Amino acid sequence: MSMTYIASDTHIARNHERTPVSTTTDDVQPTPVPTRGLAAALDFAATSHGRAVLVMLAFCLIAFLPGFFQIPPVDRDEARFAQATKQMVESGEYVDIRFQDEVRYKKPVGIYWMQAVAVKTGEALGLPKARTTIWLYRLPSLIGAIGAVLLTYWAALAFVARRTALLAALMMASSVLLGVEARLAKTDAMLLMMSVAAMGAMARVYLSCRRTPERAVGWQQPAIMWTALAGGVLLKGPLILMFVGLTALTLSIADRSVRWIGKLRPFAGFAWLIVLVLPWFIAIVAKSGDSFFVQALGHDMLEKITSGQEAHGAPPGLYLLLFWVTFWPGSILAGLAAPTIWMARREPGARFLLAWLVPSWIVFEAVMTKLPHYVLPLYPAIAILIAGIVEGRGLYSKAWMVRGTVGWFLFPAVIAVAVPVGFFILNRDLGLIAWPFAAAALIFGLFAWWLYEVDGAERALLRGMAASVFIAITVYAVTFPMLPALFPSALVAENVRATGCASPQLASTYAYQEPSLVFLLGTETRFTDGAGAAEFMNGGPCRFALVDTRSERSFVQRADSVGLRYSLSQRIDGFNISNGKPFAMAVFRPAAP
Repeated sequence: MSMTYIASDTHIARNHERTPVSTTTDDVQPTPVPTRGLAAALDFAATSHGRAVLVMLAFCLIAFLPGFFQIPPVDRDEARFAQATKQMVESGEYVDIRFQDEVRYKKPVGIYWMQAVAVKTGEALGLPKARTTIWLYRLPSLIGAIGAVLLTYWAALAFVARRTALLAALMMASSVLLGVEARLAKTDAMLLMMSVAAMGAMARVYLSCRRTPERAVGWQQPAIMWTALAGGVLLKGPLILMFVGLTALTLSIADRSVRWIGKLRPFAGFAWLIVLVLPWFIAIVAKSGDSFFVQALGHDMLEKITSGQEAHGAPPGLYLLLFWVTFWPGSILAGLAAPTIWMARREPGARFLLAWLVPSWIVFEAVMTKLPHYVLPLYPAIAILIAGIVEGRGLYSKAWMVRGTVGWFLFPAVIAVAVPVGFFILNRDLGLIAWPFAAAALIFGLFAWWLYEVDGAERALLRGMAASVFIAITVYAVTFPMLPALFPSALVAENVRATGCASPQLASTYAYQEPSLVFLLGTETRFTDGAGAAEFMNGGPCRFALVDTRSERSFVQRADSVGLRYSLSQRIDGFNISNGKPFAMAVFRPAAP
Protein backbone atom coordinates (compact mmCIF):
# COMPACT_ATOMS: atom_id res chain seq x y z
CA MET A 1 0.00 0.00 0.00
CA SER A 2 1.48 3.33 -1.00
CA MET A 3 1.69 6.23 1.37
CA THR A 4 2.40 9.94 1.05
CA TYR A 5 4.88 11.74 3.23
CA ILE A 6 6.18 15.20 2.36
CA ALA A 7 6.81 17.22 -0.75
CA SER A 8 9.21 16.01 -3.38
CA ASP A 9 12.28 17.63 -4.90
CA THR A 10 10.18 19.66 -7.36
CA HIS A 11 8.00 21.18 -4.64
CA ILE A 12 9.54 24.66 -4.44
CA ALA A 13 10.07 24.98 -8.18
CA ARG A 14 6.37 24.20 -8.88
CA ASN A 15 4.79 26.96 -6.83
CA HIS A 16 4.27 24.77 -3.76
CA GLU A 17 2.33 22.08 -5.62
CA ARG A 18 2.72 18.86 -3.77
CA THR A 19 4.30 15.93 -5.56
CA PRO A 20 4.26 12.91 -3.23
CA VAL A 21 7.10 10.72 -2.18
CA SER A 22 5.93 7.17 -1.77
CA THR A 23 7.17 4.35 0.37
CA THR A 24 5.61 1.04 1.15
CA THR A 25 4.18 -0.44 4.34
CA ASP A 26 1.49 -2.90 5.36
CA ASP A 27 0.57 -1.01 8.50
CA VAL A 28 -0.99 2.22 7.28
CA GLN A 29 -4.43 3.61 7.96
CA PRO A 30 -7.34 3.23 5.53
CA THR A 31 -8.44 6.22 3.49
CA PRO A 32 -10.72 8.37 5.65
CA VAL A 33 -14.32 9.20 4.80
CA PRO A 34 -15.21 12.58 3.21
CA THR A 35 -14.50 15.59 5.38
CA ARG A 36 -17.11 17.18 7.60
CA GLY A 37 -17.22 19.25 10.78
CA LEU A 38 -13.84 20.47 11.96
CA ALA A 39 -12.08 18.87 8.99
CA ALA A 40 -14.38 20.71 6.59
CA ALA A 41 -13.49 23.95 8.37
CA LEU A 42 -9.83 23.10 7.84
CA ASP A 43 -10.52 22.55 4.14
CA PHE A 44 -12.24 25.93 3.91
CA ALA A 45 -9.33 27.68 5.64
CA ALA A 46 -6.82 26.01 3.34
CA THR A 47 -8.37 27.41 0.17
CA SER A 48 -6.14 30.49 0.36
CA HIS A 49 -3.26 31.90 2.37
CA GLY A 50 -5.46 34.77 3.52
CA ARG A 51 -8.08 32.45 4.99
CA ALA A 52 -5.40 30.29 6.55
CA VAL A 53 -3.84 33.30 8.27
CA LEU A 54 -7.23 34.50 9.56
CA VAL A 55 -8.02 31.05 10.96
CA MET A 56 -4.62 30.81 12.63
CA LEU A 57 -4.98 34.27 14.15
CA ALA A 58 -8.46 33.50 15.45
CA PHE A 59 -7.36 30.17 16.90
CA CYS A 60 -4.31 31.73 18.56
CA LEU A 61 -6.40 34.39 20.24
CA ILE A 62 -8.91 31.81 21.44
CA ALA A 63 -6.11 29.56 22.70
CA PHE A 64 -3.80 32.18 24.24
CA LEU A 65 -6.03 34.92 25.64
CA PRO A 66 -7.90 33.00 28.38
CA GLY A 67 -6.29 34.16 31.62
CA PHE A 68 -3.81 36.42 29.84
CA PHE A 69 -5.14 39.57 31.51
CA GLN A 70 -6.35 38.04 34.79
CA ILE A 71 -3.45 35.95 36.10
CA PRO A 72 -1.20 37.93 38.51
CA PRO A 73 2.60 37.99 38.11
CA VAL A 74 3.98 34.46 38.22
CA ASP A 75 7.14 33.63 40.14
CA ARG A 76 9.93 33.46 39.53
CA ASP A 77 11.14 34.04 35.99
CA GLU A 78 8.24 36.15 34.77
CA ALA A 79 8.36 38.46 37.78
CA ARG A 80 12.14 38.83 37.48
CA PHE A 81 11.96 39.82 33.83
CA ALA A 82 9.08 42.21 34.45
CA GLN A 83 10.74 43.84 37.45
CA ALA A 84 14.02 44.35 35.58
CA THR A 85 12.08 45.98 32.75
CA LYS A 86 10.14 48.14 35.22
CA GLN A 87 13.43 49.39 36.67
CA MET A 88 14.59 50.30 33.17
CA VAL A 89 11.46 52.37 32.67
CA GLU A 90 11.78 53.95 36.13
CA SER A 91 15.44 54.86 35.73
CA GLY A 92 15.59 55.55 32.01
CA GLU A 93 18.66 53.27 31.86
CA TYR A 94 18.05 50.95 28.87
CA VAL A 95 21.51 49.39 28.59
CA ASP A 96 22.15 48.03 32.07
CA ILE A 97 19.88 45.27 33.41
CA ARG A 98 19.18 45.15 37.13
CA PHE A 99 16.87 43.51 39.63
CA GLN A 100 16.82 45.89 42.58
CA ASP A 101 20.50 46.54 43.31
CA GLU A 102 21.79 43.35 41.67
CA VAL A 103 22.89 43.17 38.04
CA ARG A 104 20.91 40.74 35.93
CA TYR A 105 23.24 39.67 33.16
CA LYS A 106 21.99 36.16 32.52
CA LYS A 107 20.23 37.15 29.30
CA PRO A 108 20.78 39.93 26.74
CA VAL A 109 18.58 42.98 26.51
CA GLY A 110 16.14 42.11 23.71
CA ILE A 111 13.09 41.06 25.71
CA TYR A 112 13.50 43.93 28.18
CA TRP A 113 13.39 46.46 25.35
CA MET A 114 10.27 44.84 23.92
CA GLN A 115 8.55 44.84 27.28
CA ALA A 116 9.59 48.45 27.91
CA VAL A 117 8.02 49.50 24.59
CA ALA A 118 4.78 47.79 25.62
CA VAL A 119 4.75 49.51 29.02
CA LYS A 120 5.61 52.94 27.62
CA THR A 121 2.88 52.52 25.03
CA GLY A 122 0.42 51.65 27.80
CA GLU A 123 1.42 54.76 29.69
CA ALA A 124 1.09 56.90 26.57
CA LEU A 125 -2.42 55.56 26.05
CA GLY A 126 -3.36 56.52 29.60
CA LEU A 127 -3.56 53.04 31.07
CA PRO A 128 -3.65 53.42 34.87
CA LYS A 129 -0.81 51.80 36.81
CA ALA A 130 0.79 50.62 33.59
CA ARG A 131 4.11 49.83 35.28
CA THR A 132 2.52 47.21 37.52
CA THR A 133 0.09 45.88 34.91
CA ILE A 134 1.62 42.51 34.19
CA TRP A 135 -0.23 41.78 30.95
CA LEU A 136 1.58 44.69 29.28
CA TYR A 137 4.86 42.89 29.95
CA ARG A 138 3.33 39.73 28.47
CA LEU A 139 2.48 41.33 25.14
CA PRO A 140 5.85 40.49 23.50
CA SER A 141 5.33 36.84 24.48
CA LEU A 142 1.82 36.85 23.02
CA ILE A 143 3.11 38.42 19.82
CA GLY A 144 5.99 35.93 19.74
CA ALA A 145 3.66 32.95 20.20
CA ILE A 146 1.29 34.11 17.46
CA GLY A 147 4.24 34.93 15.21
CA ALA A 148 5.72 31.49 15.82
CA VAL A 149 2.45 29.84 14.75
CA LEU A 150 2.26 31.91 11.57
CA LEU A 151 5.93 31.24 10.82
CA THR A 152 5.45 27.52 11.41
CA TYR A 153 2.86 27.67 8.63
CA TRP A 154 5.31 29.60 6.44
CA ALA A 155 8.19 27.23 7.21
CA ALA A 156 6.01 24.18 6.60
CA LEU A 157 5.13 25.40 3.10
CA ALA A 158 8.70 24.58 2.11
CA PHE A 159 7.92 20.92 2.82
CA VAL A 160 4.20 20.26 2.46
CA ALA A 161 1.01 21.58 0.88
CA ARG A 162 -0.99 24.46 2.32
CA ARG A 163 -3.53 22.34 4.15
CA THR A 164 -0.83 20.27 5.82
CA ALA A 165 1.11 23.40 6.77
CA LEU A 166 -2.03 24.78 8.38
CA LEU A 167 -2.45 21.59 10.41
CA ALA A 168 1.17 21.84 11.62
CA ALA A 169 0.68 25.46 12.66
CA LEU A 170 -2.53 24.67 14.56
CA MET A 171 -0.71 21.82 16.26
CA MET A 172 1.80 24.35 17.59
CA ALA A 173 -0.94 26.78 18.61
CA SER A 174 -2.75 24.12 20.63
CA SER A 175 0.35 22.69 22.32
CA VAL A 176 0.41 22.93 26.10
CA LEU A 177 3.92 24.38 26.30
CA LEU A 178 3.37 27.21 23.83
CA GLY A 179 0.12 28.05 25.63
CA VAL A 180 2.10 28.47 28.84
CA GLU A 181 4.86 30.56 27.26
CA ALA A 182 2.37 32.84 25.49
CA ARG A 183 1.14 33.92 28.93
CA LEU A 184 4.50 34.54 30.58
CA ALA A 185 6.58 37.71 30.29
CA LYS A 186 9.88 36.06 29.37
CA THR A 187 12.03 35.23 26.37
CA ASP A 188 10.92 31.84 25.12
CA ALA A 189 7.89 32.58 22.92
CA MET A 190 9.78 35.35 21.11
CA LEU A 191 12.88 33.12 20.79
CA LEU A 192 10.66 30.47 19.22
CA MET A 193 9.45 32.97 16.64
CA MET A 194 13.02 33.94 15.74
CA SER A 195 14.07 30.28 15.57
CA VAL A 196 11.25 29.29 13.21
CA ALA A 197 12.00 32.27 10.97
CA ALA A 198 15.67 31.31 10.78
CA MET A 199 15.01 27.62 10.21
CA GLY A 200 12.27 28.23 7.67
CA ALA A 201 14.56 30.46 5.62
CA MET A 202 17.41 27.99 5.93
CA ALA A 203 15.14 25.15 4.82
CA ARG A 204 14.19 26.98 1.65
CA VAL A 205 17.82 27.49 0.71
CA TYR A 206 18.74 23.88 1.48
CA LEU A 207 15.78 22.35 -0.37
CA SER A 208 16.31 24.61 -3.36
CA CYS A 209 19.93 23.47 -3.58
CA ARG A 210 18.90 19.82 -3.31
CA ARG A 211 15.98 19.98 -5.71
CA THR A 212 17.15 22.50 -8.30
CA PRO A 213 20.91 22.93 -7.77
CA GLU A 214 21.27 24.99 -10.94
CA ARG A 215 18.78 27.58 -9.69
CA ALA A 216 20.26 30.75 -8.18
CA VAL A 217 19.40 31.59 -4.57
CA GLY A 218 18.67 35.23 -3.94
CA TRP A 219 19.34 37.35 -0.89
CA GLN A 220 15.85 37.22 0.61
CA GLN A 221 16.06 33.93 2.50
CA PRO A 222 19.63 34.43 3.81
CA ALA A 223 18.64 37.94 4.93
CA ILE A 224 15.66 36.56 6.84
CA MET A 225 17.81 33.88 8.44
CA TRP A 226 20.64 36.13 9.58
CA THR A 227 18.29 38.85 10.82
CA ALA A 228 16.33 36.29 12.82
CA LEU A 229 19.60 34.94 14.24
CA ALA A 230 20.55 38.43 15.38
CA GLY A 231 17.16 38.79 17.05
CA GLY A 232 17.61 35.45 18.78
CA VAL A 233 21.08 36.41 20.02
CA LEU A 234 19.72 39.64 21.51
CA LEU A 235 16.98 37.64 23.20
CA LYS A 236 18.84 34.67 24.63
CA GLY A 237 22.44 34.74 23.56
CA PRO A 238 24.04 32.10 21.31
CA LEU A 239 21.40 29.38 21.82
CA ILE A 240 19.73 30.05 18.47
CA LEU A 241 23.11 29.66 16.76
CA MET A 242 23.24 26.10 18.10
CA PHE A 243 20.00 25.18 16.33
CA VAL A 244 21.21 26.48 12.99
CA GLY A 245 24.79 25.29 13.42
CA LEU A 246 23.94 21.73 14.41
CA THR A 247 21.37 21.48 11.62
CA ALA A 248 23.88 22.67 9.02
CA LEU A 249 26.58 20.35 10.37
CA THR A 250 24.28 17.32 10.39
CA LEU A 251 23.03 17.96 6.86
CA SER A 252 26.54 18.50 5.55
CA ILE A 253 27.70 15.21 7.04
CA ALA A 254 24.63 13.33 5.81
CA ASP A 255 24.90 14.79 2.30
CA ARG A 256 28.70 14.71 2.25
CA SER A 257 28.62 18.22 0.88
CA VAL A 258 28.90 21.74 2.24
CA ARG A 259 28.35 23.54 -1.06
CA TRP A 260 24.79 24.52 -0.14
CA ILE A 261 26.06 26.47 2.89
CA GLY A 262 27.63 29.00 0.54
CA LYS A 263 24.14 29.90 -0.66
CA LEU A 264 23.38 31.13 2.88
CA ARG A 265 25.87 33.98 2.35
CA PRO A 266 27.75 33.09 5.56
CA PHE A 267 30.35 35.86 5.43
CA ALA A 268 27.99 38.69 4.56
CA GLY A 269 25.32 37.23 6.82
CA PHE A 270 27.58 36.95 9.84
CA ALA A 271 28.77 40.51 9.25
CA TRP A 272 25.13 41.64 9.20
CA LEU A 273 24.48 39.76 12.44
CA ILE A 274 27.44 41.50 14.07
CA VAL A 275 26.20 44.89 12.87
CA LEU A 276 22.84 44.25 14.53
CA VAL A 277 24.03 42.88 17.87
CA LEU A 278 27.35 44.61 18.44
CA PRO A 279 26.10 48.07 19.49
CA TRP A 280 24.40 46.82 22.62
CA PHE A 281 27.26 44.47 23.50
CA ILE A 282 29.69 47.39 23.21
CA ALA A 283 27.39 49.50 25.38
CA ILE A 284 27.05 46.83 28.09
CA VAL A 285 30.81 46.21 28.14
CA ALA A 286 31.38 49.94 28.50
CA LYS A 287 28.90 49.90 31.38
CA SER A 288 29.92 46.71 33.18
CA GLY A 289 33.33 45.70 31.90
CA ASP A 290 33.50 41.94 31.49
CA SER A 291 30.78 41.29 34.12
CA PHE A 292 28.10 40.60 31.51
CA PHE A 293 30.11 37.86 29.76
CA VAL A 294 31.28 36.38 33.06
CA GLN A 295 27.70 36.02 34.28
CA ALA A 296 25.95 35.20 31.00
CA LEU A 297 28.50 32.72 29.64
CA GLY A 298 30.35 31.60 32.76
CA HIS A 299 27.77 31.49 35.51
CA ASP A 300 24.58 30.99 33.52
CA MET A 301 25.42 28.91 30.46
CA LEU A 302 28.31 26.78 31.70
CA GLU A 303 26.67 26.04 35.04
CA LYS A 304 23.57 24.81 33.23
CA ILE A 305 25.72 22.45 31.20
CA THR A 306 27.75 21.04 34.08
CA SER A 307 25.28 21.12 36.97
CA GLY A 308 21.58 21.33 37.73
CA GLN A 309 21.24 25.08 38.12
CA GLU A 310 18.62 26.28 40.65
CA ALA A 311 17.65 22.69 41.54
CA HIS A 312 16.59 21.94 37.95
CA GLY A 313 19.01 19.09 37.34
CA ALA A 314 17.67 15.87 35.82
CA PRO A 315 19.01 12.81 33.99
CA PRO A 316 18.79 12.30 30.22
CA GLY A 317 15.36 11.29 28.98
CA LEU A 318 13.38 13.88 30.91
CA TYR A 319 12.46 15.89 27.81
CA LEU A 320 11.18 12.75 26.11
CA LEU A 321 8.92 12.06 29.07
CA LEU A 322 7.71 15.66 29.27
CA PHE A 323 7.08 15.78 25.53
CA TRP A 324 3.89 13.73 25.80
CA VAL A 325 2.36 16.45 27.97
CA THR A 326 4.06 19.61 26.71
CA PHE A 327 3.24 18.92 23.04
CA TRP A 328 -0.23 17.56 23.74
CA PRO A 329 -2.49 17.06 21.76
CA GLY A 330 -0.07 16.64 18.84
CA SER A 331 2.20 14.37 20.86
CA ILE A 332 -0.41 11.59 20.84
CA LEU A 333 0.36 10.93 17.17
CA ALA A 334 4.15 11.11 17.49
CA GLY A 335 4.61 7.40 18.20
CA LEU A 336 2.31 6.42 15.33
CA ALA A 337 4.20 8.69 12.95
CA ALA A 338 7.73 7.76 14.04
CA PRO A 339 8.17 4.57 11.94
CA THR A 340 7.14 6.33 8.74
CA ILE A 341 9.34 9.31 9.51
CA TRP A 342 12.26 6.94 9.89
CA MET A 343 11.46 5.30 6.57
CA ALA A 344 11.44 8.70 4.85
CA ARG A 345 14.62 9.95 6.54
CA ARG A 346 16.58 10.14 3.28
CA GLU A 347 14.04 12.41 1.59
CA PRO A 348 15.46 15.96 1.65
CA GLY A 349 12.54 17.47 3.55
CA ALA A 350 12.51 14.77 6.21
CA ARG A 351 16.29 14.92 6.45
CA PHE A 352 16.22 18.66 7.12
CA LEU A 353 13.49 18.40 9.76
CA LEU A 354 15.28 15.55 11.53
CA ALA A 355 18.54 17.52 11.41
CA TRP A 356 16.66 20.43 13.00
CA LEU A 357 15.26 18.19 15.71
CA VAL A 358 17.56 15.34 16.69
CA PRO A 359 21.04 16.85 17.31
CA SER A 360 19.77 19.75 19.44
CA TRP A 361 17.45 17.41 21.33
CA ILE A 362 20.41 15.18 22.20
CA VAL A 363 22.33 18.22 23.46
CA PHE A 364 19.44 19.28 25.68
CA GLU A 365 19.09 15.77 27.09
CA ALA A 366 22.83 15.70 27.86
CA VAL A 367 22.88 19.10 29.59
CA MET A 368 22.36 18.78 33.35
CA THR A 369 19.96 21.71 33.82
CA LYS A 370 16.57 20.87 32.35
CA LEU A 371 13.52 23.09 32.05
CA PRO A 372 10.54 22.16 29.84
CA HIS A 373 10.73 25.26 27.64
CA TYR A 374 14.31 24.65 26.49
CA VAL A 375 13.18 22.30 23.68
CA LEU A 376 10.32 24.52 22.48
CA PRO A 377 12.23 25.77 19.37
CA LEU A 378 12.41 22.14 18.20
CA TYR A 379 8.66 21.54 18.32
CA PRO A 380 7.85 23.11 14.92
CA ALA A 381 9.96 20.43 13.23
CA ILE A 382 7.94 17.76 15.05
CA ALA A 383 4.67 19.44 14.09
CA ILE A 384 5.60 19.53 10.41
CA LEU A 385 6.75 15.91 10.44
CA ILE A 386 3.56 14.68 12.13
CA ALA A 387 1.31 16.81 9.91
CA GLY A 388 2.99 15.39 6.80
CA ILE A 389 2.39 11.85 7.97
CA VAL A 390 -1.23 12.56 8.96
CA GLU A 391 -2.10 14.14 5.63
CA GLY A 392 -0.27 11.36 3.79
CA ARG A 393 -2.23 8.74 5.74
CA GLY A 394 1.02 7.15 6.82
CA LEU A 395 0.34 6.59 10.52
CA TYR A 396 0.90 3.06 11.69
CA SER A 397 -2.21 1.19 12.79
CA LYS A 398 -0.87 -1.64 14.91
CA ALA A 399 -3.29 -2.20 17.78
CA TRP A 400 -0.73 -1.76 20.56
CA MET A 401 0.31 1.60 19.10
CA VAL A 402 -3.23 2.82 18.53
CA ARG A 403 -4.02 2.22 22.20
CA GLY A 404 -1.82 5.23 22.96
CA THR A 405 -4.52 7.50 21.54
CA VAL A 406 -6.21 7.17 24.93
CA GLY A 407 -3.89 10.04 25.83
CA TRP A 408 -6.37 12.41 24.18
CA PHE A 409 -8.82 11.43 26.91
CA LEU A 410 -6.44 10.92 29.84
CA PHE A 411 -5.00 14.45 29.92
CA PRO A 412 -8.40 16.23 30.06
CA ALA A 413 -9.47 13.63 32.63
CA VAL A 414 -6.51 14.52 34.86
CA ILE A 415 -7.36 18.21 34.52
CA ALA A 416 -11.04 17.53 35.27
CA VAL A 417 -10.05 15.78 38.52
CA ALA A 418 -7.27 18.19 39.51
CA VAL A 419 -9.40 21.33 39.21
CA PRO A 420 -12.06 20.49 41.84
CA VAL A 421 -9.37 19.01 44.10
CA GLY A 422 -7.39 22.25 43.86
CA PHE A 423 -10.49 24.33 44.55
CA PHE A 424 -11.34 22.20 47.59
CA ILE A 425 -7.84 22.34 49.06
CA LEU A 426 -7.34 26.08 48.56
CA ASN A 427 -10.88 27.49 48.54
CA ARG A 428 -12.91 24.86 50.38
CA ASP A 429 -15.35 24.58 47.47
CA LEU A 430 -15.55 22.43 44.35
CA GLY A 431 -15.16 25.16 41.74
CA LEU A 432 -18.45 24.43 39.99
CA ILE A 433 -17.94 27.30 37.57
CA ALA A 434 -15.00 25.45 36.00
CA TRP A 435 -16.89 22.20 35.50
CA PRO A 436 -18.67 23.00 32.20
CA PHE A 437 -15.38 23.90 30.51
CA ALA A 438 -13.59 20.87 31.95
CA ALA A 439 -16.50 18.70 30.82
CA ALA A 440 -16.27 20.10 27.28
CA ALA A 441 -12.54 19.32 27.19
CA LEU A 442 -13.26 15.82 28.48
CA ILE A 443 -15.93 15.21 25.82
CA PHE A 444 -13.73 16.39 22.96
CA GLY A 445 -10.86 14.27 24.28
CA LEU A 446 -13.15 11.26 24.63
CA PHE A 447 -14.43 11.57 21.06
CA ALA A 448 -10.89 12.07 19.76
CA TRP A 449 -9.95 8.75 21.31
CA TRP A 450 -13.11 6.71 20.66
CA LEU A 451 -13.61 7.81 17.07
CA TYR A 452 -9.96 7.74 16.04
CA GLU A 453 -10.24 4.57 13.96
CA VAL A 454 -13.67 5.54 12.64
CA ASP A 455 -13.03 9.15 11.55
CA GLY A 456 -9.28 9.12 11.09
CA ALA A 457 -6.31 10.80 12.68
CA GLU A 458 -6.88 14.30 11.37
CA ARG A 459 -10.35 14.66 12.88
CA ALA A 460 -9.16 13.11 16.11
CA LEU A 461 -6.32 15.63 16.24
CA LEU A 462 -8.70 18.52 15.57
CA ARG A 463 -10.92 17.34 18.42
CA GLY A 464 -7.84 17.20 20.61
CA MET A 465 -7.12 20.81 19.65
CA ALA A 466 -10.65 21.79 20.68
CA ALA A 467 -10.07 19.99 23.98
CA SER A 468 -6.86 21.99 24.42
CA VAL A 469 -8.78 25.27 24.07
CA PHE A 470 -11.30 24.23 26.74
CA ILE A 471 -8.47 23.13 29.03
CA ALA A 472 -6.92 26.58 28.62
CA ILE A 473 -10.22 28.21 29.59
CA THR A 474 -10.62 25.86 32.54
CA VAL A 475 -7.14 26.39 33.94
CA TYR A 476 -6.13 29.92 32.95
CA ALA A 477 -9.41 31.82 32.70
CA VAL A 478 -11.33 30.19 35.54
CA THR A 479 -9.18 28.23 38.00
CA PHE A 480 -6.13 30.45 38.43
CA PRO A 481 -8.01 33.77 38.75
CA MET A 482 -10.46 32.20 41.21
CA LEU A 483 -7.71 30.76 43.41
CA PRO A 484 -5.96 33.89 44.72
CA ALA A 485 -4.17 31.79 47.33
CA LEU A 486 -1.87 30.66 44.50
CA PHE A 487 -0.58 34.22 44.18
CA PRO A 488 0.30 35.45 47.71
CA SER A 489 2.11 38.55 46.47
CA ALA A 490 -1.07 39.84 44.86
CA LEU A 491 -2.94 39.29 48.14
CA VAL A 492 -0.27 41.16 50.10
CA ALA A 493 -0.22 44.03 47.60
CA GLU A 494 -4.01 44.29 47.70
CA ASN A 495 -3.98 44.43 51.49
CA VAL A 496 -1.25 47.09 51.61
CA ARG A 497 -2.88 49.29 48.98
CA ALA A 498 -6.25 49.05 50.68
CA THR A 499 -4.85 51.15 53.55
CA GLY A 500 -4.87 54.21 51.31
CA CYS A 501 -1.15 54.99 51.53
CA ALA A 502 0.00 56.84 48.45
CA SER A 503 3.47 55.27 48.34
CA PRO A 504 3.54 52.21 50.61
CA GLN A 505 6.81 50.43 51.29
CA LEU A 506 7.21 46.86 52.48
CA ALA A 507 9.81 44.72 54.20
CA SER A 508 9.37 40.95 54.08
CA THR A 509 11.16 38.35 56.12
CA TYR A 510 13.42 35.93 54.32
CA ALA A 511 10.74 33.24 54.35
CA TYR A 512 9.14 34.94 51.35
CA GLN A 513 11.51 36.61 48.87
CA GLU A 514 9.59 36.28 45.65
CA PRO A 515 10.26 38.80 42.85
CA SER A 516 6.51 39.27 42.29
CA LEU A 517 6.42 41.08 45.64
CA VAL A 518 9.05 43.54 44.39
CA PHE A 519 7.21 44.03 41.09
CA LEU A 520 3.87 44.78 42.75
CA LEU A 521 5.06 46.82 45.75
CA GLY A 522 8.07 48.64 44.38
CA THR A 523 11.79 48.40 43.78
CA GLU A 524 12.49 49.55 47.35
CA THR A 525 10.91 46.40 48.81
CA ARG A 526 13.33 44.90 51.31
CA PHE A 527 14.01 41.36 52.54
CA THR A 528 15.28 40.99 56.09
CA ASP A 529 14.72 39.11 59.35
CA GLY A 530 11.99 39.75 61.92
CA ALA A 531 13.99 42.37 63.83
CA GLY A 532 14.98 44.10 60.61
CA ALA A 533 11.33 44.27 59.55
CA ALA A 534 10.48 46.08 62.82
CA GLU A 535 13.33 48.55 62.32
CA PHE A 536 12.17 49.14 58.74
CA MET A 537 8.64 49.93 59.90
CA ASN A 538 10.01 52.33 62.48
CA GLY A 539 11.82 54.30 59.78
CA GLY A 540 8.88 56.29 58.50
CA PRO A 541 5.16 56.40 57.67
CA CYS A 542 3.36 54.07 55.27
CA ARG A 543 5.73 51.23 55.99
CA PHE A 544 4.54 47.64 56.30
CA ALA A 545 6.05 44.35 57.37
CA LEU A 546 5.33 40.88 56.02
CA VAL A 547 6.41 38.44 58.73
CA ASP A 548 6.33 34.65 58.84
CA THR A 549 5.27 32.85 62.00
CA ARG A 550 8.79 31.86 63.00
CA SER A 551 9.97 35.46 62.82
CA GLU A 552 7.05 37.05 64.64
CA ARG A 553 8.67 36.75 68.07
CA SER A 554 11.82 38.60 67.02
CA PHE A 555 9.66 41.17 65.23
CA VAL A 556 7.60 41.83 68.35
CA GLN A 557 10.64 42.01 70.59
CA ARG A 558 12.44 44.49 68.36
CA ALA A 559 9.29 46.56 67.86
CA ASP A 560 8.84 46.83 71.64
CA SER A 561 12.48 47.82 72.14
CA VAL A 562 12.31 50.68 69.60
CA GLY A 563 8.86 51.82 70.71
CA LEU A 564 7.15 50.93 67.42
CA ARG A 565 3.38 51.08 67.49
CA TYR A 566 1.89 48.60 65.06
CA SER A 567 -1.23 46.55 64.43
CA LEU A 568 -2.02 43.33 62.61
CA SER A 569 -3.48 44.15 59.24
CA GLN A 570 -4.18 40.61 58.00
CA ARG A 571 -2.98 37.05 58.16
CA ILE A 572 -2.65 35.57 54.70
CA ASP A 573 -2.60 31.85 53.95
CA GLY A 574 -1.84 30.51 50.52
CA PHE A 575 0.50 28.42 48.43
CA ASN A 576 3.80 29.48 46.90
CA ILE A 577 3.82 27.80 43.48
CA SER A 578 7.47 28.72 42.86
CA ASN A 579 8.75 26.42 45.60
CA GLY A 580 5.71 24.22 46.24
CA LYS A 581 5.39 25.28 49.88
CA PRO A 582 2.47 26.68 51.88
CA PHE A 583 2.42 30.41 52.53
CA ALA A 584 1.40 31.65 55.98
CA MET A 585 2.45 35.17 56.95
CA ALA A 586 1.10 38.24 58.69
CA VAL A 587 0.97 41.79 57.37
CA PHE A 588 1.70 44.39 60.08
CA ARG A 589 0.89 48.06 59.60
CA PRO A 590 1.64 51.18 61.63
CA ALA A 591 -0.89 51.71 64.38
CA ALA A 592 -3.27 54.64 64.01
CA PRO A 593 -2.13 57.65 66.11
